[in-house]
Amino acid sequence: MKHKATLAMATVATALLLIVSTNAHADEELDWNSLDTSQQEVLAKFKDEWDSLPAARQERLARGADHWAGMTDDERKAARARFSDWGQLSAERRELIRERYDIYRSLPAEEQRRIRENYRRYKHMNDERRRLVRERYRNMTPEQRQRARDRMRDRPRPPPRD
Repeated sequence: MKHKATLAMATVATALLLIVSTNAHADEELDWNSLDTSQQEVLAKFKDEWDSLPAARQERLARGADHWAGMTDDERKAARARFSDWGQLSAERRELIRERYDIYRSLPAEEQRRIRENYRRYKHMNDERRRLVRERYRNMTPEQRQRARDRMRDRPRPPPRD
């Protein structure tokens, strides 16, 4: 179970880094030749399809390439492992993670902070305490679980990504 929690967090981190954009979207396409050499090296596999990508995706990829260039070797190694984990997930699981992240991003900053803090506390619990928390969730009635899911589902959703 510890591995699943780690995988889930790594997946979310990957989604944050490369999949989900900030609210700023590019209005115009980026010309491939306007990318600097390091960006072109990182994004080489996109070269042939670059002109057909939506402008917002081009912008996210360019920012991701900049971020990659600033990483240490260890950070890159960890990112590659997360990319691999992400690729091993089913399309349905990746979509569920994206949807949940979109819900998270639509929350007020204070609620996002609360969720991060709760996750941090959960992550630092010993195995026995985590087991008890999971057990408490499993012991919730279907109605209690449904209310919790409804609270998340009824939150305002951000606009769809490209």
